[in-house]
Amino acid sequence: MKIVICGAGQVGYGIAERLAAEQNDVSVIDSSPQLINAIGDQLDVRGFVGHGAHPDVLAQAGAEEADMIVAVTLYDEVNMVACQVAHSLFNVPTKVARIRAQSYLQGRWRNLFSRDHMPIDVIISPEIEVGEMVLRRLALPGAVETVRFADDQVVVVGIMCEEDCPVVDTPLRQLTELFPDLGAVVVGLYRNNRLFVPKSSDSILTGDLAYVVARRDQVRRTLSIFGHEEPEAAKVIIAGGGNIGLYVAQALEQRQTGTKIKMIEASRERAMAVADDLKRSVILHGSALDQTILNEADAGDADTMIALTNEDEVNILASVMAKKLGCKRSLSLLNNPSYPAFANALGIDAFINPRAVTISRILQHVRRGRIRGVHSLQNGAAEIVEAEALDTSPLVGKPLRVIDLPSGIRVGAVFRGGEVLTPNGDLQIQAQDRIVIFAVANRVRQVEQMFRVSLDFF
Repeated sequence: MKIVICGAGQVGYGIAERLAAEQNDVSVIDSSPQLINAIGDQLDVRGFVGHGAHPDVLAQAGAEEADMIVAVTLYDEVNMVACQVAHSLFNVPTKVARIRAQSYLQGRWRNLFSRDHMPIDVIISPEIEVGEMVLRRLALPGAVETVRFADDQVVVVGIMCEEDCPVVDTPLRQLTELFPDLGAVVVGLYRNNRLFVPKSSDSILTGDLAYVVARRDQVRRTLSIFGHEEPEAAKVIIAGGGNIGLYVAQALEQRQTGTKIKMIEASRERAMAVADDLKRSVILHGSALDQTILNEADAGDADTMIALTNEDEVNILASVMAKKLGCKRSLSLLNNPSYPAFANALGIDAFINPRAVTISRILQHVRRGRIRGVHSLQNGAAEIVEAEALDTSPLVGKPLRVIDLPSGIRVGAVFRGGEVLTPNGDLQIQAQDRIVIFAVANRVRQVEQMFRVSLDFF
């Protein structure tokens, strides 16, 4: 695909890095010569210095032949105009824009982003995307990663296997025998910085991060089998009263009325503004790295510290300090892709990478075939894909046991007629089934081929 990216910041760089690695033809536009020089030196992309919404700059970047434009500059208005220009002047088929101001996204203005007005096909709101992911993690505190597919009926959870995990050293085939009605499949293991699809003879080891695909009604039971029975948080501390912190606090006030919320915000002006928007939360003005403030927030008695400031280092240290004071769990926002590798060693129980969330949304529209959803794992080491099977798919009409799936690919669930089917050797995939499938990075193209219409093969 030919893709034009407007914005070479952290998100734009991450998108360009991933798309270029998959042999897409990528052009990046940014007004900063330094950012363009850096991205051109490090990635196999073409860089252009200029305003992302200006027609002449878009033309230089190849908008006339582009299949997609991804506008992720710091300014919503630039992103929107870039998509409008790409549509009106260059007829770019797919237009993606990052929009952060919630005013644009209110329900009463839902017609704004239509082809008759401002033609944007995909809107990415980092605050909402990340906020919802935080809320899902809070609802399942035993999971370090939670993603939903198939109309929210299939849940993919990342589960850390500690020393007290009951299923450690148990072969996976034995797990199936012990829990035949579980409705969950281990599709991937992250061990020693390597993510792979395990064989039925493989055992889970202490320290593994297991990725499990489960029916929604079996997620808590699955977590329990893996030794995680943590209750939902009743006392929460939120460090950072920015857009994400405010979104999470408002949602908790509405959805979990029994949860006690305390928020720490460094800016006095912002703390006062947040206090006006929240009804039941206690707002504390100060630094999340100040032990006095943490004690005032009762960190020692809290169930979860959610660190959502704009600085990774503050999030990490605030989480570590809260845990040292007695807080049971921590959840941290980490933008730097190198930090998650040692987050667990520091005692951070779970983390969220906003860039990974954004990249996953975009990959859904880059992938060829009937792809309904994509989630990137471990900085692109693998993907969970939800795809619709067509009549021409090589998966259709055969029992799974006779389908020679390449190594590195595992079917996790089949969604048919509103029902979730757990895959076994006898299951035959039918046309229009929605399949949740795990694939390591170098097998993703093969997954695409399985779900492409017949004309795409020629």
